[in-house]
Amino acid sequence: MKAISSRKHARNFASSLMAVAGTLALPIQAQEAPVLDEVRINASADVSYKAEKSASPKLTQALVDTPKTVQVLKKEMLQEQGAVSLMEALRNTPGITMQLGENGNTAAGDTFQMRGFSTQASTFVDGVRDLGAVTRDIFNVEQVEVVKGAAGADIGRGASSGYINLVSKLPSLDAANQVILTLGTDENKRLSIDTNQAIDSQSAFRLNVVVQEANVAERDVVSTKNTAIAPAFAFGLETPTRVYVYSQHIRQDNMPDGGIPTLGMEGFYNATAAIQAGTKANKANFYGSKQDEETIDADMLTTKIEHDLGKNSVIRNTTRYGKSHIDRVLTGVNALSLNATTKAIEVARTRQRLDQTNDILANQTTINSAFNTATIKHDMVFGVELLRESQLSLGTTTGSSSTTTVVLNGQTLPVYAPLTNVYQPNYRDNLLVPYLTGANTDGQTTTTAMYLFDTLSFSDALKLNVGVRADHYETKTKIGTLVTGGTGGNLTTTYKGTSYKAGEIVSSELSDSDTLISWNLGSVFKPTSNSTLYAALANSQTPPAGANFALSATAGNQANSELEPQKTTTAEVGTKWELLNKRLNVSTAIYRTENEGQTTQDAVTGVVSQEAKTRVDGVELAVVGQLTHFWQLSAGVGLMESEQLNQRARNATSGVVTITDGVRWSPDVTASLWTSYTLNKLTLGGGARYLSEQKRVVTAHTDLTTQNMPVIPAYVVMDVMAAYQVSKNAIVRLNIYNLFNEEYISTLNNSGARASLGAPFSAALSAQFSF
Repeated sequence: MKAISSRKHARNFASSLMAVAGTLALPIQAQEAPVLDEVRINASADVSYKAEKSASPKLTQALVDTPKTVQVLKKEMLQEQGAVSLMEALRNTPGITMQLGENGNTAAGDTFQMRGFSTQASTFVDGVRDLGAVTRDIFNVEQVEVVKGAAGADIGRGASSGYINLVSKLPSLDAANQVILTLGTDENKRLSIDTNQAIDSQSAFRLNVVVQEANVAERDVVSTKNTAIAPAFAFGLETPTRVYVYSQHIRQDNMPDGGIPTLGMEGFYNATAAIQAGTKANKANFYGSKQDEETIDADMLTTKIEHDLGKNSVIRNTTRYGKSHIDRVLTGVNALSLNATTKAIEVARTRQRLDQTNDILANQTTINSAFNTATIKHDMVFGVELLRESQLSLGTTTGSSSTTTVVLNGQTLPVYAPLTNVYQPNYRDNLLVPYLTGANTDGQTTTTAMYLFDTLSFSDALKLNVGVRADHYETKTKIGTLVTGGTGGNLTTTYKGTSYKAGEIVSSELSDSDTLISWNLGSVFKPTSNSTLYAALANSQTPPAGANFALSATAGNQANSELEPQKTTTAEVGTKWELLNKRLNVSTAIYRTENEGQTTQDAVTGVVSQEAKTRVDGVELAVVGQLTHFWQLSAGVGLMESEQLNQRARNATSGVVTITDGVRWSPDVTASLWTSYTLNKLTLGGGARYLSEQKRVVTAHTDLTTQNMPVIPAYVVMDVMAAYQVSKNAIVRLNIYNLFNEEYISTLNNSGARASLGAPFSAALSAQFSF
């Protein structure tokens, strides 16, 4: 493995951040649901940030004995931080970066990559894949589990760098209620309710509700509104057969943000001198229209049945139906130009619409059994999974300053989005809502999978973990293509002997099927009862259109059904130690991940190959748990070196070959820290997160001085909090975010034309009641 290299300041910051973990005493005590015999708030921080095991039945061993990197983010720590979304929770995990979108497009929902690879299609709720363009609120989440490394044996397709699993809150026989009311800057208002009540000695009901409205700090017009409810019933608790029926229903109504031009920012470049000399636009400027809107509906219904087959065996069956829908109209900003008459700097705008529906019907049956063969102890898992997933994306028009009209059903309709002054945009501009064209993409994948895991314990000091999964999938895609061009709809095209005029839809169908075999192998050696040395090897495969089921007939497109699945392999060695009477977990992992089978196409010959691949080498260090009963800590540092191999593109006209040797948005160093200390009724806490620079331009031998925004600059953000226990049932907490008001770019689009800035200084005051 190549040595990891990074800038000097990045190395110094990472080491300093870990050192701070030993000196900084900063946020709130962890909270635990009140016990039946005493309703109270836990003021002594006895609930550790450290988790002992994963909630997944596929991970049968304690985390310290699991031969892979698994980070569990417990709700107690997230509550201290005031984290309310999945993206905010994932800030605690090194190696994760957020993404914006390609060129003029803006990604929807939770969009991120982990260890150099896109991961948003590998998000799960209670072990079932959760697709859909949704910004996930964690109001109904017990803990967030981050599993890193190729994980095809765990979850099937994709999972090049791991997956995220959200563990839902479920009913118990404890009577407990919690209400949190939050008021913050930028008119932030949030109310969350978590109530759990026993119905009888074996049944219980739990209800989680959240309502939130907020403006986005230092952004004109942009706002969010979220309402969600999650009822759950449990039957047969503390009996051999337990049944859980629970659902979640989310409604979001937002004014989406298309970002701001990068004019005047560090790294900005434009060949026109007058534009290059331009100053920054006001970061509050909104370049959209009053017609912009984002509405999201997401519903899921789950039934889980658990039955104890004996003392050491249990069978589980989970059935889920989920559906989400997003309809979003958004204005993105793109290229800058100089008005020939006024000499004002103007920015192009693109009108985008996303109308997409995702459905999933899933059934999982898993058997866990512990038994011995001779002197070997087995913890075995066998399972079957049946899935039907679909995504329907309605075809829409796109308006811009260069596209003025579109022909639909014989009518010529306006779609023009005029240029606007970069310093004085007017959101009251009447920018038309893009039309639905009927050129829809409707994809569906059915999957039948079987998996088997076994942990063989040869002694207390030596374990072997093996796993294998077979997925047979069949993907079908119906594609509608809008015929465009000509004058007055006169252009015609021929498809399979049929002539179509401009404005009509050409329909086609594509299909693909295959069987994917995924596996993992891990060995564990315990030099002491509280420590582990491990080595692991695992793979995963991503078939064409594995993320959205939209197959393509275009040669060279990674979704082309004629291509082979991409294959990813991760090798990892590491060590985990439980210190301070098992209160503190310290871990180190060294890994290499290679993803191969990426496509390149020669622009001259048209030949397509799958020889390109991505290689990521990395080291991760993590500390989580209690330094004392009153001092909690969660910290992590990730060092990463990523490179692209065999990625060449030849210009069809000049014949010049461009070599891509880097991976976008993959910082060399990421780090996070959160710590808290409780003294009597007062808890102080705080933390920091650091990202080194992220490359946008990743082609070799490129003069970066002539490239617009070649990197996202490095940044550090610090948060603090203070909490006071007013009574045994009430706590008041103050969270301050971005304490030093650091201005930084959070995400940048692939062209470098527009950016989203990170949240500025803000604050939130919360009152928490438990009874």
